Amino acid sequence: MNRMKHHHDSAPATSKKGGTMQGFDAEFTDIVDYILRITYRIWEGKQVGLCRDYYSDDCPVYTLAGMTVGAEEVTQNTLNTLAAFPDRTLHADNIIWGGDDEAGFHTSHLINTAMTNEGDSDFGPATGKHARIQVIAHCVVKDNRVIEEWLVRDNYSLVEQLGLNPDELARQYAAKAPQARFQQWYEAELERVPEVTNTDKAQPADQQQDQAMILAALQNIWNAKMVGDVQQAYSQDAKLHASANRELSGHQQIADFYLSFMGTFSDLRVALDYSCEQPHKGLPRKESGTDVAVRWTMTGNHSGSKLFGTPSNVPILIIGESQYHIVDGKIQEEWTVFDQLAIMTQIYRARQLAKLGETEE
Repeated sequence: MNRMKHHHDSAPATSKKGGTMQGFDAEFTDIVDYILRITYRIWEGKQVGLCRDYYSDDCPVYTLAGMTVGAEEVTQNTLNTLAAFPDRTLHADNIIWGGDDEAGFHTSHLINTAMTNEGDSDFGPATGKHARIQVIAHCVVKDNRVIEEWLVRDNYSLVEQLGLNPDELARQYAAKAPQARFQQWYEAELERVPEVTNTDKAQPADQQQDQAMILAALQNIWNAKMVGDVQQAYSQDAKLHASANRELSGHQQIADFYLSFMGTFSDLRVALDYSCEQPHKGLPRKESGTDVAVRWTMTGNHSGSKLFGTPSNVPILIIGESQYHIVDGKIQEEWTVFDQLAIMTQIYRARQLAKLGETEE
């Protein structure tokens, strides 16, 4: 059944032609149009109650800072965010998708979001400062609703731009007990990732198959520890935009990025949970090629000192999403987003629990 046209809807239309996606309102021309329009309506249009139309009643939204379930919680979280950042805008830098209307679409939505902190938030009192960060939202969409979502925000960069100390905030968050359902999911993921991964080298992929090339490269670099494969997978002048203001260029800096995590986490494993590709559409970059999205989950033991201070020797979970722009079989540009602030929170929580155990003894 088609819903009535929403009042005060100024979402940009991509086409006047009606859509033909099974189970979706006829106004949506395709899955990209769906993602763009509902995002605009909810955030810039501030029709927040539409979350009840576009999220299922049992939709889980996974973040490394916590977990929500269902349209009502999504609605309230959105209201909380807009109360603290009322001018927040969400510009879609890219949407890469896979699947179909029968089995469900998967969408990797790379967002450049700008906002001013005009109200109190989980970060503390309003600072009045402006910030711009990257976000990737990976949604599973079926029958006109988001039924599952993984959300990664560069919260480390956000709090820095707000003039706050990420280290102090991580300590504060660590002092709070995590949600029971989040902890259950967290522990299950720590068990799952080593079970579904291995350290075998992947066979070289056909250079004409960009998605296969990416998956083989990530398996070899992360899990088989063949870091030198960076030279095969990336162009010489490739650029990597990563969380916490990392702006890297060229083989050496990109290889150092991988090595910094491997030197921090022993038994590091990366599960490549979902991937999809689309022909490059020409914006925001002019050249041709292919765009590939990968949703991934990392586990490892914090036993090294390269990142995040003194080793805590506890298992750590990281969820992330990456997008790659590939030309002639080489990665030209990469966007990788994860919540470094939440990683630091895990480490501080482990240290606090260890101190508590020593006190009790």
